[in-house]
Amino acid sequence: MRWQRRADAPDPSQVSSLCASAGLDPLPARILVARGISNADAARRFLTPSLADLHSPFAMSGMKKALERLQTAIAGKEKVFIYGDYDVDGTVAIVILKTAIELAGGVADFHIPHRIRDGYGMKDSVIEQAARDGVRLVVSVDTGIRAFAAAEAARRAGVDLIVTDHHLPHPEEGVPEAFAVLNPNQPGCAYPSKSLCGAGVAFKMAQALLEKMGRERLLPSFLKMVALATIADAVPLEGENRVFARLGLEGLRSPANAGLKALMEVAALDGRRPLTTGDVAFRLAPRINAAGRMQIAHDVVDLFSTRDEARARELATRLDQLNAERQQEERRIVEEAFQRLEEDRALRESYCLVVDGEGWHRGVIGIVATRVVERYHRPTLVIAREGEEAHGSGRSIHGFQLLDALESCRDLFTRYGGHAYAVGFALPSARVAELRAAVDGHARARLTEDSFVPVLKYDDELALDDVTPALYRSLAPLAPFGIGNPEPVFVARGVRILQPPQVIKEKHVKLRVAQPGAGDKIRRAFDALGWRMAEKVVELGLASGDMVDLAFTLDENSHPEFGGLQLTVADVARPCV
Repeated sequence: MRWQRRADAPDPSQVSSLCASAGLDPLPARILVARGISNADAARRFLTPSLADLHSPFAMSGMKKALERLQTAIAGKEKVFIYGDYDVDGTVAIVILKTAIELAGGVADFHIPHRIRDGYGMKDSVIEQAARDGVRLVVSVDTGIRAFAAAEAARRAGVDLIVTDHHLPHPEEGVPEAFAVLNPNQPGCAYPSKSLCGAGVAFKMAQALLEKMGRERLLPSFLKMVALATIADAVPLEGENRVFARLGLEGLRSPANAGLKALMEVAALDGRRPLTTGDVAFRLAPRINAAGRMQIAHDVVDLFSTRDEARARELATRLDQLNAERQQEERRIVEEAFQRLEEDRALRESYCLVVDGEGWHRGVIGIVATRVVERYHRPTLVIAREGEEAHGSGRSIHGFQLLDALESCRDLFTRYGGHAYAVGFALPSARVAELRAAVDGHARARLTEDSFVPVLKYDDELALDDVTPALYRSLAPLAPFGIGNPEPVFVARGVRILQPPQVIKEKHVKLRVAQPGAGDKIRRAFDALGWRMAEKVVELGLASGDMVDLAFTLDENSHPEFGGLQLTVADVARPCV
């Protein structure tokens, strides 16, 4: 792994100016200036985002027409049929729009595809059945931007289709001929925030509806759900997404929703310190996703819709159990995928890894792809073969547009979609070998061997003696962290390991470290936790007394007996000679 400073050292005069105008300490000011935030107004919007920072929903192309049709349906007591998706983003988007419609006095029903039985995307048959049931308005959430056949089916059946989505439109065919399309990424849409998740787009429609009703005071109650989807979908935490994440995480400290409270309890987040993006991404989101991955996602909508606390606990417990099953299945497939790659050097050295297996659970292959990318740092497609049909999911590395790779061989697929760093697709099993050759060729034209060396970007070098509670508190306003606003990473040189490394659960490691000063004096020692880093520490042969360079983030352990500041290891290396 290469270590690389995230940006050039910022202009000292800009740092001093920001310290004075925004009341910041030097370190957070340096980080903000290095990230392009150099004046007091921009710092205010970043550090204290508010609802006032949200854009008007009517700046989004198609919103006025879509809202007028929705209001007509509500006034006429037409049933609004919401067509969603089975992941966190899709299910939460349903909850947001359904709640807003019902608050407005409307009636809403919903459909979530079954991941295994139905696969991804909108189906003509579902639209046609809804029409036979008397539905005249269908609103898609987190899906539909490439649903050309479904849009045509709606037109034939006399159904008005409003597409709300955030995925990229087809580069040549554009958008479906629907009654209205809401997507900040569609051609000609000037909406400023292009990186909303599906639930974010659904929220903008809900915002427009509530504003027209004069009930915008209800908007804050939606932010907890939007934050869940925004963080889970790993969209950049910039602009409106930062508003959603920051305010939503604050709201999650005291949730009123029975389902949210129950979910937080089973995720062991009840009564914890303020939630972080990591809590959402690694504790809440996997349990929500488990319903769609392992069974049916209707449980998620039911969980967040019920007011019965006993029912909420029952549903949350079921999601927790499904998540445990998902973890077990994921471990099995990850082990098989790693074995395949280790045994086949040619496969392992492909520029885009394509690993497939018979009987692999379709619901977890996206997570497996992530694990493969983490180990091999190459774009990866993981495919579950089911007889003559194969279903795949892919994840990428920085600088490689994975959706473009699929576009280059689109004739192989029965369906596909996604974005630069994550894709999903289906194709005949007999064509997997063709896909492997095609995406490898596409990748070889765009990547080099150097592309496969992961780069750790750090923000500043820091002496461990300078790591204090006050410094930690000064960095807190920079949160929430995620894509677009990474958690600050620091480097300390010449750090001594004070005790033998302690391996935890065979994959994590705990170090006790300090940075000796003059006369080899040690003023301050820290615990440093390395998640999934036990193998790295063993490879380096690290032992008590060794000197290392340490890349780390700052964290705080809230345990009453042995709590305090601690380091989270991003990487560890022998000092360069």
